[in-house]
Amino acid sequence: MNNVYKLQARLLKTGLHEDPSSLHRLLLSCAASAPASLPYARSLFAHIPSPDTLAYNTIIRAHSHSSPLHALSFFTKMRCARISPDHYTFPFVLKACSRLQVGHGLHSLIIKMGFYSDVYVQNSLINLYGCLESVDLAYKVFCEMTGRDLVSWSSMISCFNNNGLCYEALDLFKQMQLIGTVKPDDVTILSVISAVSSLGALELARWIDNFIMRSGFELTVSLGTALIDLYSRCGSVDDSIRMFDKMPDRNVLTWTALINGLAVHGRSKDALRVFYEMKKSGLRPDHVTFRGVLVACSHGGLIDDGWRVFNNIKNEYGAEPTLEHYGCMVDLLGRAGLVNEAFEFVEKMPIQPNVVIWRTLLGACVNRKNIDLAENVKQRIYELEPNHDGDYVLLSNAYGGVGKWVEKAEVRTSMREKRISKKPGCSLLNINQVIHEFVSGDDSHPKSNEIKRFLVSIIQSLGVEGYVPNTSDVLHDIEEEEKEHSLSYHSEKLAVAFALISCKDRRTIRIMKNLRICHDCHCFMKHVSHKFSREIIVRDRNRFHHFSKGSCSCQDYW
Repeated sequence: MNNVYKLQARLLKTGLHEDPSSLHRLLLSCAASAPASLPYARSLFAHIPSPDTLAYNTIIRAHSHSSPLHALSFFTKMRCARISPDHYTFPFVLKACSRLQVGHGLHSLIIKMGFYSDVYVQNSLINLYGCLESVDLAYKVFCEMTGRDLVSWSSMISCFNNNGLCYEALDLFKQMQLIGTVKPDDVTILSVISAVSSLGALELARWIDNFIMRSGFELTVSLGTALIDLYSRCGSVDDSIRMFDKMPDRNVLTWTALINGLAVHGRSKDALRVFYEMKKSGLRPDHVTFRGVLVACSHGGLIDDGWRVFNNIKNEYGAEPTLEHYGCMVDLLGRAGLVNEAFEFVEKMPIQPNVVIWRTLLGACVNRKNIDLAENVKQRIYELEPNHDGDYVLLSNAYGGVGKWVEKAEVRTSMREKRISKKPGCSLLNINQVIHEFVSGDDSHPKSNEIKRFLVSIIQSLGVEGYVPNTSDVLHDIEEEEKEHSLSYHSEKLAVAFALISCKDRRTIRIMKNLRICHDCHCFMKHVSHKFSREIIVRDRNRFHHFSKGSCSCQDYW
């Protein structure tokens, strides 16, 4: 702001304070100092007797990012004053609309005024439609472009990725390479990395890593951090460590990405070690770093370390723990079996616990078969979010675990009356760059019959080696044989059976699951890894499980 004041003082002294070009320079200075200078910019604009297109463009641009409502207000004034917009006006207006997630009607105005063929306007339209989740419209604009620049490709790739169309994003990136007229930059690559992360495909992760090296990209902090996170999400935390060690420069986000990766892969002590190394480097951890460390302590049963880190948030760094930090402590205590202590901790929290914290405690109560406390916690959840399917399933499992079949049936009846259905388990498996989807009890896969026959034979052979199906989590009271049949076709079991049929070599089997892996499937995977001498990695809703030689990386603590 000092530069703005100095410029205005100079204009006043030289008598140029009413000169349009000088006022424009002053508005540009305000735009450069936004958002702090925005009220001052509006005051200056109000003193311009007849603002022209250039003045309106400048004031709209200044507000488009941090104050989009003001930007649209100035655009409305511009239209009312019959000041004609130009091809610089609409990109700023569209940017403001994307921040507010409005603006479908602008497309027709742009066509009417003859600016649709402008590449900057078209790029802004793609970005807007991406923010509005109107992917078809964004792609229509992209296809209608006669000339595309780097921003065009990057915007469309980002649009696909941000709307969950990861394969479409990767296909478009490949098209970009085949055309060869435009070279990707860091922004493009970060969108591609994000798409691969969502898919969890390690082969694709290594492909994009190699592409980055071949193309001569500098390993910047943002690019290296994204690759660390990518490898972690794709199940190879060792590659995350390799990438971390290669980086010449690191920031808090870099260290945090590695800590988070180690935490979700069950390498809790390594995560703590990295955290303390980060502190020695002089960097100050942020709330995301603390969350990652507390997750590591929770997954590793490191109670004393968890308390030490939690207390140091305030004692050492003078910050207040967030709701997420409190939730991590509830999870830490609950996993360790200290459910009563966890309940007391929640009751004494200085901030109102949310449904996630209560749900975390409910899961711990179920695992420890503490029915009385589970019923109490379920009532707290009901007051906040009465119709979540997972809560009913957890409570049903708790009753089943202690043989209270009447109460379990009542939960089932309540679900039917309220039309609450259990979310089906779904597992994804990548075989030779083809994604196979398996849903619990579903027969839609082309090889469904063959998979199920092979799965039955696996279960029978594992029974000889000591595998006994754990039927306590089956939702309702039926005959034991029927329960075992229900368990047999869980989605991750179908996925691993198909992998064993399809891949006769010793490659690692990698499965992505939408729900938390159940106790029975966890036990099944350990037995399969031993019998078939295969490493199996399951990425469930909470963490990664690495099964090898009959054991799991979580050490049965999850």
